[in-house]
Amino acid sequence: MSTITVVIDEPRTVAGRIEDGRAWIAVEDLEATTGWVRKPEGLCQGDICVPVRRPEDLEAGQEIDLIAMAGLLQRRVVSDEAGIVVFSHDAATRRAALDGLTAPDFTLPTLDGEPFTFSSLAGTKRILVTFSSWCGCRYDLPGWQALSDELSEFGVAIVAVALDDNPEAVRRFTNDITYPVLLDRQHLLSELYAISNVPTVVWIDEQGTIVRPNGLVFGTDTFAEFTGVDSTPQLELLKRWVRTGALPLNPEDAAGAIADLSDEELEARLLFRLGIEAKRQGLDELAESTLRKAGDLAPLDFSVRRAAMPLLGEDPFGQAFLDLYDEWQEQGAPYHGLPLGNEKSVSPQER
Repeated sequence: MSTITVVIDEPRTVAGRIEDGRAWIAVEDLEATTGWVRKPEGLCQGDICVPVRRPEDLEAGQEIDLIAMAGLLQRRVVSDEAGIVVFSHDAATRRAALDGLTAPDFTLPTLDGEPFTFSSLAGTKRILVTFSSWCGCRYDLPGWQALSDELSEFGVAIVAVALDDNPEAVRRFTNDITYPVLLDRQHLLSELYAISNVPTVVWIDEQGTIVRPNGLVFGTDTFAEFTGVDSTPQLELLKRWVRTGALPLNPEDAAGAIADLSDEELEARLLFRLGIEAKRQGLDELAESTLRKAGDLAPLDFSVRRAAMPLLGEDPFGQAFLDLYDEWQEQGAPYHGLPLGNEKSVSPQER
């Protein structure tokens, strides 16, 4: 039997094969590969068991079809005959974040490869900052460090997450940074939090509730002339929230303020992940065709289009980016985030 690579949180290579649109692995390899177990009561993970009403559609002998399994779990999946299978994450987790304001937990590696779990900071206010080496917001990290230092007595935690494949591409921007900087190779947060551009910043309280959903916040004014965005108003709202608990908007306005990913945007994310795995395996033709297909599905999504530029040999700060930026502006600068400038602090007494 040949091998296939299954991508969920991280790529895992396992004995298997792809035939006629089905992806087969041994039942005994299922848990190590996907985290799910085949039991008499169904497909199980922890306390969750999904019934299997037609076993013949899922398995043959001692093998499980991952494509059928994804359907039973209500996950999207993309695959290629080269032997790569990519699963989406549970859409209910994202909807709970967008509509229920429950911050999804996640575990990602630091730049040194050590696992860091976001919920380890439960009990303190958290500022989740997404950025990338392919974005000028990489120069904002010292600004976030200054904010962390200024607010240190209030115990707020800043966590920066780079939507990047290479830790060394990020590391050179992290000199003198003391807060955690994590590497999101699989663009997990792009799916869990419906992030489509960086810098996207999320504010999360001590109980794990999102108090300010996805929004544009710059840590400095390095590129204010280019973006036309002054960092001061948003940073002042953030400081007031940390110091006094004043919310940037009412919870009923925050819930549902960010639209869910469309089918095309989610498909684009899966194809992007397939493309970067193909790139890692040296399958350059597959990588290029898949990354470009992902961009066609989500043409104004920077977490797909701009993120793919370095992988396609394009300059993410050059003409390709400027053309994308102009196109994005002409279309009204759409992204999965709050409109800028419509917030004011809401004191605890006003809630």
